[in-house]
Formats: sequence, C-alpha cells, structure tokens
Amino acid sequence: MSPPSLLQTHPTTIDTAPIALSYELFPPRTPAAADNLWTTVRELESTNPDYVSVTYGASGSNRDIAVGLLNRLLTETTLRPLAHLTCVDNTVADLAAIVTDLLDHGVRGILALRGDRLQTPGTVHPPGSLTYAQDLIELIRQVEQRRTALLCAGKVAIGVAAYPAKHPESPSAEHDIEVLLAKQRSGADFAITQVFFHPAEYSNLLARARRAGVTIPLIPGVMPLISVRRLQRLGTLTGVDPSPDLIRSLAGAQDDGERRRIGVRATVDLARAALDAGAPGIHLYTFNEHAAALDVLDKLQLPRPARPGPMRLQPAL
Repeated sequence: MSPPSLLQTHPTTIDTAPIALSYELFPPRTPAAADNLWTTVRELESTNPDYVSVTYGASGSNRDIAVGLLNRLLTETTLRPLAHLTCVDNTVADLAAIVTDLLDHGVRGILALRGDRLQTPGTVHPPGSLTYAQDLIELIRQVEQRRTALLCAGKVAIGVAAYPAKHPESPSAEHDIEVLLAKQRSGADFAITQVFFHPAEYSNLLARARRAGVTIPLIPGVMPLISVRRLQRLGTLTGVDPSPDLIRSLAGAQDDGERRRIGVRATVDLARAALDAGAPGIHLYTFNEHAAALDVLDKLQLPRPARPGPMRLQPAL
C-alpha cells in the first residue's frame, strides 16, 4: 500500500479560494454606445474583476467588432477577457481559424456556446457546420493541443452555459444536466448560468449537477433586476416568470432612484442566496451599464484580493 501523499497528511494547508467576480459586456453598435461602454469598462476595471466576458452575435454577426473589443481590453486595460464563441452555422475550418485568431490576440478564456440557429427564410446552413457546444469544446482543445509549445503556461480555460431552469428546447431538466456532464467530459473547465429569478433555481441546479457527477464550478449569472421590460423579455426567453411581487414593486416605484434601490436589493438577495448555497463566484450581466452593477457589488461586499503588479527584476551587480 502506497504511503499517504503530503496533501493527504496536511489537508488544511491549502487556502480556500476567494469568491470570483466577473462581468459580461457586449460589443457596441454605434460610436455613442462605444463611448458609454468604455466609461463602463473603466468603472468596472476599478473593482479588479477576475475576468470580463464579451458576447458574440448570432452566427458571429458582430465578429469583427467583438474581436476589436477583445483586443482593446487586452492592450489598453488590466482586464482579462473571456471570449464568447458560438458554433452553429460555422464549419470546423472557420471555427478553428477563429480560435487560432483569438489565441494569437492573447485570449486565454473562451465561453463555448451552441448559439441560436438563424431562422430567416431562405437561409442555407453550411454543410459540415457544428451543431452542439460539446463539439466546439473538443475543437478548441484540438487547436490548443497543436499550439501547446506556443501557449506554454497560458493554457485555455473553457467555459460553458448552464441552465437553472429547463432550456426552452430541452425535453427535461434532467436532459440539461446530462448535456452539462457531456460538456465537462469534453473538456469544459467551468460553467456560467443563464439568468434566473428565484434563489431555489440555483441551489437546485447545483444539487442536481453534483449528484450526476458534474464537478466543475457552476457560477451563477445574475442580472441587476431594475428594468420591468428587461425582466419580462428575459422571462419570455428563458421560460421562467420573474417574481410578480418584484414586477409590481418596480412598476409602482415613484422614480428611477426608487426603482433602482428596489431592483438592487432584490439582486443582492438573489446573489447572497447563491453564495450561501455554495456558489464559487458571481457573474454580473451588466448590459454595458455600470451603475447598478457597482451598487450590487457594493452591497454584497465581496472581498477583492489585491492583484500584484508586474515583477521588476533587480539588475545584476
């Protein structure tokens, strides 16, 4: 029988990881939107997040703008970008080229998504295009493996989507867990949940996933709950109704300030419940607006470890 390892005999020597913090941004569509985005970027940068995700349009419809934003984040800020990448209606060759381009730009995190298939009449779907996020994960790992000598310690972290409520196209919540497990087997490192509105949705997802053998971190995606219109729209997309009491409170607010306070309080309660259930971090969907996201962060009071600056070598004497 082999002797116990050092880690087995000293299990408490490894510190618990701090709570992770991240934000989601999307590429701007107009010059005015770009100005607003960069104001938001600078404000969010001051909170020292672990990474910021950059969304991608359906079938890569805003690819050039997204890559431009990623490049600016890498070269003009201290932020670490997580690039969204969708695979539907994209061929293996096209996706391999995109992944290679992202890596060449310095991206080391990719959120691998299926994406929504375009349903425009007359649309011709390319033959040989990928169908599932699982396929995209395996492709990213293949590209990574071929570039191991170039990446060295900069290995790629791959994230995927998880669904606290049943995916609108899924036959069951159990099927969603099986899909998440398959993504893990293909090489996913972590998952970020879609928006949810009720605390039990995250804790139930976590319990079901762990029972099924999912071991990767499941990071709750939380949206500042301050807009009735946005809540109702996302409720339609996810198939989960927001709290009627919250909708009534927001709709009955006397002004934007009261509406924001109500929504921030509800968002903080949702995030705290997820953290109490064992969430390893919080991912805030900002919609390129920093004020409500910073209010939520201020109320959560998450400890943010100071990130060390660049190492300065002493000259040889």
